[in-house]
Amino acid sequence: MNDETLNNLLAKANECINTGNFDEAETLANELLAELEKISESGDTVIAKQRDTIHCEALITLSIAKWRRGDFHTALTHARAALDFAEEKYLPDETNAKALGTIGIVYQYLSEYPQALTYYQKALAIYEEIGNKKGTGGTMVNIGIVYGALGQNAIALEYYEKALPIFDEIGEKLFKANALTSIGDVYQNLLDSPQALTYFQKALAIYEEIGIKHGIATNLGNIGIVFANLSDYPQALTYFQKALAIYEEIGSKNGIASNLGNIGIVFANLSDYPQALTYLQKALAIYEEIGSKNGIASNLGNIGGLYADKEFDGYDPAKAEEMMLKAMAIDEEIGEKLHLYHVHKSLADLYKVEKRWEECQMHYEKFYTLEKEVQSEDAHKQANLMEQRRQAAEREKEIAIAHAAASARHEATVQLLHNVLPPSIADKMLDGTKLIAEKIPSVSVLFADIVNFTKFSQRITPEDLVEGLDRIFSEFDALAEKYGLEKIKTIGDAYMVVSGAPVQRDNHAEAMAHFALEMVEAMKEFRSISTGEEIQLRIGIHSGEVVAGVIGKKKFAYDLWGDAVNTASRMESHGEPGKIHVSEEFMNAFFERTGPGLSLPSPMSLRFAERGKMEIKGKGLMKTYFLE
Repeated sequence: MNDETLNNLLAKANECINTGNFDEAETLANELLAELEKISESGDTVIAKQRDTIHCEALITLSIAKWRRGDFHTALTHARAALDFAEEKYLPDETNAKALGTIGIVYQYLSEYPQALTYYQKALAIYEEIGNKKGTGGTMVNIGIVYGALGQNAIALEYYEKALPIFDEIGEKLFKANALTSIGDVYQNLLDSPQALTYFQKALAIYEEIGIKHGIATNLGNIGIVFANLSDYPQALTYFQKALAIYEEIGSKNGIASNLGNIGIVFANLSDYPQALTYLQKALAIYEEIGSKNGIASNLGNIGGLYADKEFDGYDPAKAEEMMLKAMAIDEEIGEKLHLYHVHKSLADLYKVEKRWEECQMHYEKFYTLEKEVQSEDAHKQANLMEQRRQAAEREKEIAIAHAAASARHEATVQLLHNVLPPSIADKMLDGTKLIAEKIPSVSVLFADIVNFTKFSQRITPEDLVEGLDRIFSEFDALAEKYGLEKIKTIGDAYMVVSGAPVQRDNHAEAMAHFALEMVEAMKEFRSISTGEEIQLRIGIHSGEVVAGVIGKKKFAYDLWGDAVNTASRMESHGEPGKIHVSEEFMNAFFERTGPGLSLPSPMSLRFAERGKMEIKGKGLMKTYFLE
């Protein structure tokens, strides 16, 4: 087999990766490696070097085919072999960067985010040094995905926004579609379904234009998830079935199983339990075939949940228990604590119904213990990641801060910093503080979203839209200043504000309560330009611990992270138009300290109307209230 044939075989294997035919890609890569083993060492060093490069890239292709099919540990073995081979043979920098990036991808799928970031940053440094724009942009997208997985959405978007112009510059449509998909994932995590849908549809259009079937199927599935989260189950079902058909066509077993499982969950939400069971069992069978333990555990848990539902004609607590115990055993084996603690909760609920009180208590205790462990581990991962990012960007940030400090002598620069950052934070930066981060034990966080904003925005001109949002948000800014609150950011039509940070205060909940009530009153002055109807807000508030700090190298931003932020966002998304939906923790914080420090109406003029317990996505059952 001559060198041209070897190159053609490699190109064909990579084309199979792009079209989603991973079985064929694996076969071709193995065939190529076998042929290279047969070929004796050439005396021509140029030819030998070319064949070594093909050998290394075949290992990379084989690794990609393996992780695409869910075999991550084997994929990691092949990727590491590729890197070792590249270093041993002194192959071109670009080949080394590809191997490093592939290792990063596998660690990312194994949820080893600090490791993934380490390899991505090494690959990015090489791509930037040799001027490989495609590799640079692609690696930036992968780094963004890591930050998105850790909930650091602002940093993720920062990397995606850097990558998109690069892809436009070089005309790289495939990587651009990948970036758009990732941006959609970020907005999905932020519970901004309209924005998520917009980006998934943009990505889908590009994948359809260039004929990348795996990308088409991925985004059809993503759009299905958006509609499922919006409880539009018929639409969700349509998109999941379209995605399933393509995955079946290209033979992607992992994709087939994923969408069969999603369809099963939709049927469960539609109370079509026999159909739900059929699809979940099909998904389980495929996951067992390909050895995806994560998929097996997830579907065993979902099937167990069906059998534990008394509305299901096939209600069978014994089967439910059997399935859940199997799921728990696998979760414990692979260390999947996030799914494990949910299964403990489901099993505890089942034992409660069956009045098996001792077992019920035991699993509730395990549920709460694991929940705390997961939150602690997530915090540890984020701390490690932030430290790595700080070290990697230290020099650039030092230059930026030094420049800001030098320019601080000019009144305009000082004023600018005070405009974009809280005064106390701006002063710290001007004094030369390099890393600004602190844990604040108790704050109140508010998210507000304009109801039906997408419909309003489609009926008016861009100028009217921007002017209207400016008027509304300027009114909110004035109210925030009135009550001593700190606006964190706006995302589209959403507004986020905190009470008790960066300057801590005991009566943060009281201040936030009055601010929220005045927000609702202020909105009565605004009307839709197109219809004249009243514009309403959906507001959510929660109190708890946060981490606060400054991120960015050139454009600084003061931001918050932590479970309290996520819960406040959930309060907003599960709220109702025109109402202020709050957690029990916020109500408790309000009554713990109301009084000195604010010229406000008596707390007796406010009341908390119990909404009752409700299922909050990602949090479980919570007792919530409407502030009136």
